[in-house]
Amino acid sequence: MHLLNAENNLYLGLMKGHIKGIVMRTVLLTWCMTLCASKLYAGLQGQPLIDSLRKELPNEREDTNKVKLLYVLSGSYYAIAPDSGMKYGELALDLATKLEWKKGMALANNVLGINYQWKSDAPRALEYYFKALKLDEEIGYKKGISQVTGNIGIVYDRQNDYPKALEYDFRALKIDEELGNKSGIARNSGNIGIIYREQKNFDKASEYYFKALRIYEELGDKASIALNTGNIGVIYQVQKNYVMAVAYLQRALTLSEELGNRYGMAINLVNIGNTYLEIINDSASTKGIGRTTPANVKDDPELSLNKYQITASIPHGKAALLASAIDCEKRALAIGKEIKALDDIESCYGDLSKANKLKGDYKTAMEYADSDRVIRDSLFSEANRNQVAKLEKSREKYGDSLKVVAEKKTADIKAAHRRNYELIGAGVLLLALGFILLLSKNLKLLTKEKKRSDNLLLNILPEEVANQLKDTGTSAAKQFDDVTVLFTDFVNFTASSERMKPEVLLEELNICFRRFDEITHKYGIEKIKTIGDAYLAVGGLPTPDAKHAENTIRAAKEIRNFMEDRLAKLGRERTFEIRIGAHSGSVVAGIVGIKKFAYDIWGDTVNTAARMEQNSEAGKINISETTYALVKDKFECTYRGEIEAKGKGRLKMYYIF
Repeated sequence: MHLLNAENNLYLGLMKGHIKGIVMRTVLLTWCMTLCASKLYAGLQGQPLIDSLRKELPNEREDTNKVKLLYVLSGSYYAIAPDSGMKYGELALDLATKLEWKKGMALANNVLGINYQWKSDAPRALEYYFKALKLDEEIGYKKGISQVTGNIGIVYDRQNDYPKALEYDFRALKIDEELGNKSGIARNSGNIGIIYREQKNFDKASEYYFKALRIYEELGDKASIALNTGNIGVIYQVQKNYVMAVAYLQRALTLSEELGNRYGMAINLVNIGNTYLEIINDSASTKGIGRTTPANVKDDPELSLNKYQITASIPHGKAALLASAIDCEKRALAIGKEIKALDDIESCYGDLSKANKLKGDYKTAMEYADSDRVIRDSLFSEANRNQVAKLEKSREKYGDSLKVVAEKKTADIKAAHRRNYELIGAGVLLLALGFILLLSKNLKLLTKEKKRSDNLLLNILPEEVANQLKDTGTSAAKQFDDVTVLFTDFVNFTASSERMKPEVLLEELNICFRRFDEITHKYGIEKIKTIGDAYLAVGGLPTPDAKHAENTIRAAKEIRNFMEDRLAKLGRERTFEIRIGAHSGSVVAGIVGIKKFAYDIWGDTVNTAARMEQNSEAGKINISETTYALVKDKFECTYRGEIEAKGKGRLKMYYIF
């Protein structure tokens, strides 16, 4: 967290992974009040700031100053405990509403949006952002309009809706240019640069990165200089200009070290290590590299960055490059573990696996590859987790019921023995009949409860796994060598969610996914989970199927046809367009964790299937070369050529008709 000059704009960095490197994007919390400038909080950040704010909170009166304090508390929590951030954001909103203070209401809605965004809940984030935007527009607060508009652009960027993201970022940039707000101009320019980079428009990306960098240099904002310098380095890396890439990345690393920014250090170390590996892989580029080379800023002699006299210190030879790459990635990994940010630098596991493989250390390479799979593929469905929680509660209740019945049975037997000496035969008979009726009733209840519990378990886990779990309490992970993984998602789902009422949206999702479940069941395909609007299933497990690819494609075609018919009937305003991808290979499947377990699959096959879906189009089924080889005699296929897939390079792809 970084407090900026007299305007006290609180900048918060979000990390986002990309094709070959990680870039950093700025989220802005609106703050033009005096609270943050007070001596009480000067120089504080992270937990010390939170502790100071919480200590002050009980002393505040129910006025606008308390709204400000709650706002800053919410913003201080978003990256470390967003649930706590939302709690303080709601308190700020309630108080601002009670005071009828629209500016405070806008601030609270904005910070709530950021906390929900950090939890990857894009619909709720947009809901609060648009409320904040409406309030800022009502009071004519242009700076607030710009800042919230820019944050909306980030949500669309993270949903890969780049046209919408650019629309909002350019709208924010225009307002800041009209206001002469340099920090806002720099912030939005940098974020626009990221979108152009994601669209592989590297010239435009560089243009806006450098525009942001010039302004940050003028403002003396060292943290933002480091951020944009590193992002420029990533651009040069993708363009295979390795000298300039290393120059900018090393400079960004140095700045992060000077600032004590452990997060920035980790990101830049990962990118430097990855660049060294790229140099090794791109053998033609290694000619002339391997010395300390001056790196001049091309076509930009006035850029003040030149005063740093940037140089690129690149190791000479494959062995030295490998050693340096491994060193950088290990340092990044150590920092990531220290600051609990492994998700943001997960690519270093893959890089370390590649580096050790090139080095000939296959055992270590495999260990890092296994760690990479665990972090990349362990995505859990919130719906499944909730179902499992209910299951566990049901099972606990079932176990408790058995215990109660057993205790009651023992007590009743003892009582019956006592009465045997006191009661006549008729009384004994009545008691026995009563006991039998009571026991029979309880057994019926237990049988009904057990059936419900078993059905719920089978609704979450494959039957084989469920039976193993009930019998032994555990279920070992298994490798399946011949499966086909199916991914689907809805095109422009975020835009659709804005048009449709929440209850209508959820009902339509439920109808679609229920039909998908019926179709996959029909073809013997195992549903794994839904992730937002995405649907993941796999053919060929837990029961091996020689026709796994054929059956999965038949299911995919029926899902596509169902959605096309529904689209023709309802139109884009009431339902969705779908794109589908599939890839065949091997996976590991099993239950993760001890509590709140979920059946999941891991492996490179899952990642490649996801890339097939991402590179598909509306109404199309995109398959890999491996799947094509298995189904080419069964279906009409069209070769698309070799297409760039994120993190995979160029892959041969085919459409199924």
